[in-house]
Amino acid sequence: MAIVNIMIGLYANNSIKVVSLLISYRPFWETLKKRKISTYALINKYNISSATIDRIKKGKGITTTKIDDFCKILNCEVSDVIEYIKD
Repeated sequence: MAIVNIMIGLYANNSIKVVSLLISYRPFWETLKKRKISTYALINKYNISSATIDRIKKGKGITTTKIDDFCKILNCEVSDVIEYIKD
């Protein structure tokens, strides 16, 4: 899972409230399994870079363009690629 920090606001005492939000790629792995598509196929057949796959494996962020690419390749919705989990 990737932890994304979002600045909520600057308060009178100059403190900043930061909330951690979690973006999980768990649905991505489940969707790959359901569709019987390997990461090898994503890289070699669909030209997804190995760096993108590595970022997902490590829970790092990817672009919305890549999420769109995955939705097209996997014929699925965004919720089948990522999920939002409030910490």
